[in-house]
Amino acid sequence: MNENAYEKLTIANDFIFSKVMRNPKLCKAFLEYILEERIAYIEYPDYQKTIDLTVDAKSVRLDVHVEDAVHTVYNVEMQTTRENYLPKRSRYYQGMIDLNLIEKGEHYKKLKRSYVIFVCTFDPFHRGRHKYTFENLCLEDRELHLGDETIKVFINTRGTQDDVSEEVKEIFEYFNGAEATGEYAKELHQEVIRVKQNKEWRLEYMTLLLREREKYEEGLERGIEQGIEQGIEQGIEQGIEQGIEQGIEQGIEQGIQLTKRIYQLAAQGHEVNEIAAKLQISVDEVKRILKE
Repeated sequence: MNENAYEKLTIANDFIFSKVMRNPKLCKAFLEYILEERIAYIEYPDYQKTIDLTVDAKSVRLDVHVEDAVHTVYNVEMQTTRENYLPKRSRYYQGMIDLNLIEKGEHYKKLKRSYVIFVCTFDPFHRGRHKYTFENLCLEDRELHLGDETIKVFINTRGTQDDVSEEVKEIFEYFNGAEATGEYAKELHQEVIRVKQNKEWRLEYMTLLLREREKYEEGLERGIEQGIEQGIEQGIEQGIEQGIEQGIEQGIEQGIQLTKRIYQLAAQGHEVNEIAAKLQISVDEVKRILKE
């Protein structure tokens, strides 16, 4: 990746977004804007936390992982590519966060209130809303909430409904690539500039990009090798099948021609031993065919 391409990265890039959210003032304000509730302060227990509970479990790398004054956990993820299984991914993230919060044998009451938030530059549910908030509730009594304190929020920066404030719309427009206009959006833009000027983070991004490219190329090579192996195996199988079919066809045709020739020679008055000598086959074979 060249320098010009890096300079063109926006806040919608998950790496840039995660670095911008390292600013506690901006991160706290962002959560307050999208959740519409006041937060006393936030802290970073483990920034860009990777949850990897077991060797064979699928690990989760959280872009933004913070807690507030009452120990509510917030996980914020930037999502620019449409994904069919995004709701189930949010479920997996919530489960992994919970498993990470309590040790084996500890009481469930230690589980904290948690938010899993996806900031999408597309509408994940095609309803035109800017925000979709999900909690577990009773289907028979919609006023009865389960009370497990897990909340999933999907932000659609391209919403069309009039369901958020003008300032929030300005923030979302900035995520969509427009010029920063509102006060908070301008602060975000200044932080994006600062992040991209950080040489250490620039190197970190280049390294991550290189690793991803190496993984891609490694996967591509492995795929090509497997494809070649499968192709060879399929080719051999097809070749054997075709060879058998052709061999049977050729054998039948040769048998028919041989039988015709034996009948012709016999009709001309040739003895069995003469026919066998002319056709270079055994006398018994000639007798068998004439008998049949």
